[in-house]
Amino acid sequence: MASVLDIGVDLGTSSVVIYGKGKGVVLNEPAVIAYDRDTRTVLAVGEEARRMVGRTPGNIVAMRPLGEGMIADFDLASAMLRYFVNKAVGKRLLTGPRVLISLPAGVNEMERHSISTSLFEAGARRTQMMERPIAAAIGAGLPIGEAYGQLICDIGGGVADIAVMSLGRIVVRDTVKIGGDAFDDAIIRYIRRKHNMLIGPLTAEDLKINIGSALPRAEQFYMEVTGRNLLSGLPRVMRITSDEITEAMDEPLHSLLEAIHSVLEHTPAELVADIFESGITLSGGGALLTGLCEAVAISLKVDCFLAEDPQECVARGCGMTLENMSEYGQFLGDKRKR
Repeated sequence: MASVLDIGVDLGTSSVVIYGKGKGVVLNEPAVIAYDRDTRTVLAVGEEARRMVGRTPGNIVAMRPLGEGMIADFDLASAMLRYFVNKAVGKRLLTGPRVLISLPAGVNEMERHSISTSLFEAGARRTQMMERPIAAAIGAGLPIGEAYGQLICDIGGGVADIAVMSLGRIVVRDTVKIGGDAFDDAIIRYIRRKHNMLIGPLTAEDLKINIGSALPRAEQFYMEVTGRNLLSGLPRVMRITSDEITEAMDEPLHSLLEAIHSVLEHTPAELVADIFESGITLSGGGALLTGLCEAVAISLKVDCFLAEDPQECVARGCGMTLENMSEYGQFLGDKRKR
């Protein structure tokens, strides 16, 4: 892969996306790492490690080092990040890249400092941080520098970051532990309860992506899945309907809608009026769920739009900031408000 000078990095719960200055997205891989439990030797990272999930012997663990917006294993998270940065940047002889990174909301200040140190060890000559909602809004093309209310909901694998912005600053913000993983877990519980069958997280994700919908579909879709019969302990193949997946995801969907509603309730009246005109923007990989925009619009009675390439919005926002510091650099110093 050709080397790039400066990079914007979205270190997410479920995926890592890297935007190269002047090149666009140069890496988008699952945030999964596989290692030997006994020696802590890293065996695989990214898509190769994801294929190992649920298929490894006892001494090998394939896991996400980040969960629910927090770093579950810092050493593994650092190793994974260094691997991806080196893969995106390539071999450099003179100077390392400048890195602008957006981290999950649950990462504390000590972990932020440690991530910066880890990137420095990976060869970065300078590291800066950017708030996820700000980066997502820039990547989605929202005019956040204006005196006008904008609401963005960035739905990742572990959490949803909901923020109202005006004049380039966050006015109201909430982070809830509802993301793609919550929908997958709900599907696993539903199939276990209704069909006495156990399926894995990758199968649940396939069901969500292929036939899942936040609203009942006009046409019924079906998908055959293989799991373990909890009564006999033997493998079992079953046909699951799209209506079943919609029903399974109802609880986390309702919680997400309530969280967006709560943010609107705490938003100043003038900004709420702006949002009613401009609508709600969804970003993040979790926003790709079929029918989610329509469900938000129906529930909250506000127009809702899906950002272009929503999974890449945060990394794209970081990269666009590096490309145009004169316009977006002012947003790097944002402080969180609740």
